[in-house]
Amino acid sequence: MRPIRLLLLPLLLVLAATEARAQAAPPNFRDEFLRQFNNSMIKFIELAEAMPEDRYAWSPAEGVMPVARVYAHVGHYNYYYPSSAMGVAAPRGLDADSVENRARKAEVLDLLRGSHEHVRQVVRGISDEQLAATTKLYGRDVPQWSVLLQLLAHMNEHLGQSIAYARMNGVVPPWSQ
Repeated sequence: MRPIRLLLLPLLLVLAATEARAQAAPPNFRDEFLRQFNNSMIKFIELAEAMPEDRYAWSPAEGVMPVARVYAHVGHYNYYYPSSAMGVAAPRGLDADSVENRARKAEVLDLLRGSHEHVRQVVRGISDEQLAATTKLYGRDVPQWSVLLQLLAHMNEHLGQSIAYARMNGVVPPWSQ
């Protein structure tokens, strides 16, 4: 029985080390994340700028989020993911839970720009250790860098939705003109 234990010990140590390494952010994660995030967020803001204010209340059907709500929803989640799953609070004085109610173009653009900068500051300021730390996201244990990937996926989902909304309203995305 003792020889089996001696054989299992190195295997368990290797597995434990592999699991710990699996939590670390991929090499150059910050740079690549910021490159992807900035590219998508700039498109989102450009599209919100191009959409006429009188179309901010437009919705493709009853019960579907209107243009302004989709934009504000993205801004909200740019604050929500870092605060709820990474322990990074939204800026002081911002009521992140009510931002989705913004409907005026100027307010929505301010929200998008502010949330863009917030995420950039979070990513630049977070330590490697915190990026690797485990947190809960939708009931799963994940490393905190995975939360940032979810933030990006969420934003890109709504970017596609917003492109469709814009085209349905005769607005061509500025980067594709």
